[in-house]
Amino acid sequence: MENLSLAEGERDLQEIRQELTDTGYLRRPGKAAKREKRVAGTPMEFRTDAGLRVSVGKNNSQNDLLTTKQAGKGDWWFHTQKIHGSHVILWTRGKTPDEGSVAQAAALAAWFSQGREAGKIPVDYTPVKFVKKPAGARPGMVVYTTYQTMMVQPDEALAKRLRVK
Repeated sequence: MENLSLAEGERDLQEIRQELTDTGYLRRPGKAAKREKRVAGTPMEFRTDAGLRVSVGKNNSQNDLLTTKQAGKGDWWFHTQKIHGSHVILWTRGKTPDEGSVAQAAALAAWFSQGREAGKIPVDYTPVKFVKKPAGARPGMVVYTTYQTMMVQPDEALAKRLRVK
């Protein structure tokens, strides 16, 4: 349901349908539909006040792609602790980000999670090099070590202000 709420168009909905089919929740379509091209939506993009790029996955497939394929080992990964939500990547190119950018990326992770209606919620963050996808795990599933936790207030106004159109 969270993925559906983040969908911004038909492409995102098609990507969710593909994932549900791939994981066995929906039946595979007939032969004609097998020839359809797989769609790949794009994550939401943001810029921190310091100018650093932040990407937010809108579904499990995008979360996987962002975290395991696109982000470099020196970029930073954010996710709400024990709450379903988007993977958030702060693109640092191996440099240590400023505290403001870290706080803003954590706030985005809080807003794009099931905890958005709560008060302050815990958001874990770590360099991507400490995030791994277990063999055979479903899309979006990762394990991580050597992380820090920040208590963050989900902030819709911040998300709207930082969004890159």
